[in-house]
Parts: sequence; C-alpha cells; structure tokens
Amino acid sequence: MTTSRPIGSLLLELPGAELLAGAGDATVRAVEHDSRNARPGTLFVAVPGFNFDGHSFLPAVVQSGAGAMVVQRDRPAAWGDLPSGPAVIVVDDTRAALSAAAAWFYGHPGREMTVVGVTGTDGKTTTSHLLTSVLEAGGARVGRLGTVDVRIAGQEDSATERMTTPEATEVQRLLRKMADAGCRYAIVESTSHGLALHRLDHVEYDIAVFTNITGDHLDFHETFEAYREAKGRLFEALDRTAGKGVPRCAVVNADDPSANFMLERTRARALRYGLQSRDAEVLATNLNLRPDGSDFRLVTPSGSAEVSIRLPAIFNVANALAAAAAGFALGLDTGVITAGLAACPGVPGRMERIDAGQPFDVIVDYAHTGDAVRKVLSVLRGVSKGRLIIVIGAAGERDPGRRFGVGRAAAEGADFAVFTNEDPRSEDPGAIVREIGRHAEGAGRVRGQDFIEVEDRRAAIAEAFRRARGGDLVLVAGKGHEKSIVFAGGSVEWDDRVVAREELAKLGFGR
Repeated sequence: MTTSRPIGSLLLELPGAELLAGAGDATVRAVEHDSRNARPGTLFVAVPGFNFDGHSFLPAVVQSGAGAMVVQRDRPAAWGDLPSGPAVIVVDDTRAALSAAAAWFYGHPGREMTVVGVTGTDGKTTTSHLLTSVLEAGGARVGRLGTVDVRIAGQEDSATERMTTPEATEVQRLLRKMADAGCRYAIVESTSHGLALHRLDHVEYDIAVFTNITGDHLDFHETFEAYREAKGRLFEALDRTAGKGVPRCAVVNADDPSANFMLERTRARALRYGLQSRDAEVLATNLNLRPDGSDFRLVTPSGSAEVSIRLPAIFNVANALAAAAAGFALGLDTGVITAGLAACPGVPGRMERIDAGQPFDVIVDYAHTGDAVRKVLSVLRGVSKGRLIIVIGAAGERDPGRRFGVGRAAAEGADFAVFTNEDPRSEDPGAIVREIGRHAEGAGRVRGQDFIEVEDRRAAIAEAFRRARGGDLVLVAGKGHEKSIVFAGGSVEWDDRVVAREELAKLGFGR
C-alpha cells in the first residue's frame, strides 16, 4: 500500500495530541521511528529507546525534509527550539503514538480480517502453524506473523527480524499485505515484549490464545508479575477491538495456573482447553505418543474425532488443543479441525530431524529455556536407544536465570552435555559457558566426565557428533530456525541445521 495521508486525520486518533507547528493538511507518505530513514514526506515518531532517544536526532530529521514529526511532551528541550520545517505533533507517549500512527497510515488492516493473537512462554509458533493448517483446511486464506516466518495466503518467507514481534510499523505493513492479499484470517504471535512496548496496540484482536507461562524474560520485565501482566494485555485488547461482527473469545490453557488471570482481563467468551483440568471444554483422550507423532481423540463441545499429528510429545498435543480450541471458537466443525491438525507438516527448527545416513539420531530444536529443554529431553529420552547427548548454550544480555535453567535441565535430563555459545552479544562467551557448567556441577555432574565446555558452537556440534555412537541421539538446542549468531561486533550467518549437515559430511555421512 502506497498512499499520501493528511496529518489532520491522525490527530483524531491520538488522544491529547496537539499540533504545535505546521498545518493539518500537510501530507505524509511514510511513518518511521529510525531517523536514518527520514525522507521528504516522512512522518517521524521520536521514540525514547533502550540505547538511543529518537529526540536526539530531531535536527537531522528536520534537515532530511521530513513532512511531520511526533514528539513527547516531557522532552521540550529536544523540540522546543527546532528550526521551522516539519509539522510538529506533541503527545504524552510517543511509543504508543507510533503504534497508532502505523495503524492509521496503513488504513487499520486488522479491521478487515479476523485476527487471532497467540501468547505464552512456549508453544506460540507451533500453535500458530497448527492453527494456520486448521483454517486452511476450512478453505480460508490465512496470514501469519511469527518467529519462524511470515506467511501471506500460502506464500512463506523467513522472518524479517530476530524478534517474534517487530516494531509497530512493520506489524501494520504486513497486516496490510495480508488484507490486500485477501486473507480472511491473520494469526499474530504476540510476545510479552511486543505487548508491553505497544507494538501490537492496534492489531484489532478477535481471538486471544494463551498457551502457558514460566519464568523467562525477567531481564526485560524484571518480575514474573510484570511478565504476566504484559501477556495479559492481549486479553485486554479483545475489549478494544472495533466491531467486525465476529464473536470474541479468550482461549486459555486450563492446566496453567495463570489461565484465570488472563480470563479476568476481558469480557470476551471464555474457552478452556487442557490435558488434565476438569474445567477444560476442549480436551484430548486416548493419547498415543509415538517417536514421530501423536494420536489422540479430540473432544470439543460440538463433538469428538480421532486425530493424528506429525508432532511428537505431549506438549505438542497441548499445542494442538490450543489450535483446535481457536478453530472451534471461529466456528469450524470438528472434522475440519482434525483434518487441519493432521495436515500440518511441523515447524522448522522444532524437533527437526537431521538425517544424513549417520548411525545416531540428530535433532535440532529451538528449546532455549530450562523448562523447554527439560521437556524436550524428556520426550527424546523415550525414543533414544542409546545415550542422550545435548549441545546447548544461553544467550548474553538476557535473563541470567536461563543459564541456571539450561545447565540444570541438561544435567538432569541428558547423559552428556556440550555447553557452548548462543548469541553472546556483548558478554564474554567463555564466561557464559563456564557459568552454565558451574550450574551443571551444582546438580552433581562432573566436568570432563558428564559435560565439557566448547565455546565455539561449530566445534561443539562437531565434538558431540564425534562422541556419538550407534543408537545415540544428539540434540542441538537453543537456536532452531534462527539464521545468525549475535556477537559484540554484530551478527554472523549461522544455521544449526546447515552446520549439523556440514559436520556430518566431514564424518563421511550424506556425501
């Protein structure tokens, strides 16, 4: 969508906004928060960031010929004496204004589709892929915005950034592409960061899905309560959606202790799913967990049917129930739901098997928290004929509790561990790896006997393969689908799946 829009209409969508300079009939052709992208006709929104404050670059924005700028009321020193040029709009919170401005500029695309938001510590991506398959089984055109990829009406592309939720301008641009492509549904993975930072304020949700919540991202949210509150914003957003004639529904995992917390934040209809809770209205019975998938009987308020999915592990049955419950909330019958679940091929980088003809199994998975690693190891323990070996690290500049979590999970669930780097960013990679090792020692493991520390990730994967014997299983965890490693100097191209095949080839497999 390319258009030119008068800023006077934006003022109507920014509560408390004041036009301090310029005219309301001034038009803009783009919305930006990065001053380097400011051009003639740009609306620049000055957002106070974590490393830089957009207000510091206002003189450069004026020089760029930008058509208008949005500034924050509590920073008059930055904008009070600017030379004449762009129209100037003053608001209380520019981060919230950026979301509103993006939705305004792209014509509120969320109002043209039924939007499903999926939040939770684990399972967002898998649930989103399963739900995509369910909706497409019903004949609908579907858009999906998430971690692994962006999907628009059957066309997939890799995710544009290393975050689950991009900035509001990108969110709204992609939603506009979905709407213009004729998508009836948009599925949006809704992270706590994206919700807390207003990136998803104007997505216009109709269905909210909650998978689970565990202690994570405390580097950003600081407390579990703040983390949970951020996820709760998804459910609050249901009550702000413009009327589309679509019944709103809050879908929650009744097995999770925070389910009622989410339901209390909305007046939307509640629909619970679960594997254990007696309150669940969508549930699975007669479970049969296979190494390459899962079978169960899906029970919904409108009927039941047998289901076979290509995803192993009980937590993926829970993800399938989340997708089934969302499908039911959207009016699909049980037959369509089961067909869609069965058709889903899986998720790249989630329990992905690497087969180059080697005598041991290799699995690549995104698990990067203690809880997720523990779950994956538990599943793989049941299918491994020999030893279970894990390659795992922990990201720098993130919640240090992850290092304790993955160290303990590896110590308790694997026979041998190779601790290595994983997006160290500005931190010392070796120090992170050694810290994980100390936590494994705290669980009773012995360095050199039960685990080793190999800072270089490629060398770590190679060492795990060198030690593996016939019947063993090597889990390469932590990055999954990701295409880079982030160091202090920037990103380096990387893909665990590619590297695994390359190292297997060096051993003589897959050539």
